Amino acid sequence: MVPNHKIERRPRGRPQARCDEDTRSVIIEAANKQFHENGYATASIAAIAQEAGVSTKTLYRLFPTKADLFSDLISDRIGRFLLALDPTTLAAADLRQGLERMLMAYGMLTLSEDTITMMRLVIGESDRFPEIAASFYENAIVRTNALMEGWLRKQVDRGVIALADPHAACGMLRGMMAMEPQRAAMLRQQPAPGIEEIAARAKMCADLFMNGAAVVPA
Repeated sequence: MVPNHKIERRPRGRPQARCDEDTRSVIIEAANKQFHENGYATASIAAIAQEAGVSTKTLYRLFPTKADLFSDLISDRIGRFLLALDPTTLAAADLRQGLERMLMAYGMLTLSEDTITMMRLVIGESDRFPEIAASFYENAIVRTNALMEGWLRKQVDRGVIALADPHAACGMLRGMMAMEPQRAAMLRQQPAPGIEEIAARAKMCADLFMNGAAVVPA
């Protein structure tokens, strides 16, 4: 007896279009590829649209200028960092766990090949395009610092660490975690660190910070 296979019929008409949010994500990834390969100045809207498989009209509707597209690309990357540091999870962690988790997430963001390549691009083209430097500073550096500084201030309020200047301390903490390996990778003297190296560095930085800032019981 021959099985009666039910034939699935495709609906008539055009395939269902992507929603704007999905289309934005596809365009952002295409822009990231073009910026990395060609630089900000050379990357064209037409090439980005072709890479994304959309019309230039659609791209301009979602991103009126190339600067807007670059800004949203940076925001997308920072959004992933913010998701990795869920406030509820951080709030439930003790001081050491929270600090190490925050440093690990920060290291995964700042020491990735993607971020290092983007920083080379920003520094190399900031004289001609100051708007991309401003966008990177506001959307990447200021936002990540605000989250990390906010966490430090909460620990000060809880009385578990003592910091005379949480803002300055946060800058030192970020520099200790990322500056040396990031600079070496940006200058192509060392490869970007892997996840195990980042984890070890986060642990070491947490140790140093705890030894310097933790409140010693009377």
